[in-house]
Amino acid sequence: MTNKLKDSVTGQAVPADVAEQMAILRDDVRSLTETVAQVAQAKGQELTHAANEQLVSARNAANAGLGTAKAQAVHLQDQANDFVRDQPAAALAIAAGLGFLIGLSSGRK
Repeated sequence: MTNKLKDSVTGQAVPADVAEQMAILRDDVRSLTETVAQVAQAKGQELTHAANEQLVSARNAANAGLGTAKAQAVHLQDQANDFVRDQPAAALAIAAGLGFLIGLSSGRK
């Protein structure tokens, strides 16, 4: 007669060799689950690291662009100051003309 054991999940009687194979299968599934969890955690860390590197790169590019924009703004301001100093009458006429056009366009609303 074959030794019979009760299955822990179903509660039904099963032969000993089937019960042993089921126990091995459960251990394999548990091991596989742990391995998948470890791989997922490693991949998550890898993706987080890559995202942080891209963020730093984008931040550096933005800072470089901001520096360039500031330098251009300072250069344009210097040019405007030079123009006003060298040709004050023309600067005054341009400012008056712009003021008139802005006043005209805002008064028609």
